[in-house]
Amino acid sequence: MTHSLGLEGRTVRVGGQPRRALLQSLREFGVRLNAHAETLLEHPVFDNPQSRDLQLVERTVQQLGLSAGGTQSQVFEAARTHGFQLCPVISGPFLRLATMAQPNAPDSVLSAGRAPTGAIHVASKPLSSDEAYPKGFYLRVVDDEVWLRAYRCDDTYQWGPEQRLALVAPTVER
Repeated sequence: MTHSLGLEGRTVRVGGQPRRALLQSLREFGVRLNAHAETLLEHPVFDNPQSRDLQLVERTVQQLGLSAGGTQSQVFEAARTHGFQLCPVISGPFLRLATMAQPNAPDSVLSAGRAPTGAIHVASKPLSSDEAYPKGFYLRVVDDEVWLRAYRCDDTYQWGPEQRLALVAPTVER
């Protein structure tokens, strides 16, 4: 079973809305938030982010060359080595709104100290080195409820080879 968002070659517009409008859109579409996502959404980067189009792709940690997984910094470095860029952190809610048809996760466990099944992590540079502050967003559908969730981890946490990430595709020179 695949949990793909169908991002290959897809362009998603991120930014261009003040926080209040973005939160209203999330509510109108019935997107559920966990406390960590709410914390990230309060960060000043969401005050009035500039609009831009991103061409996104989805890759597993294994597809990035880490067959045994790796820490977040190892995974992000592997992505860069393959020519991918990290998403701006503001991408999470906009990507959630653009991919409401994500398949249901195979289980209903919301938090278990491990990567949730069926989740797509939006790979982005953390806004804080504080281990207690959320590091980024992930997208998941549980029991037909669409979620924008955020996670916390330190750099000893091991990402499994099956974990999926949304990344910015390499730019092609024309």
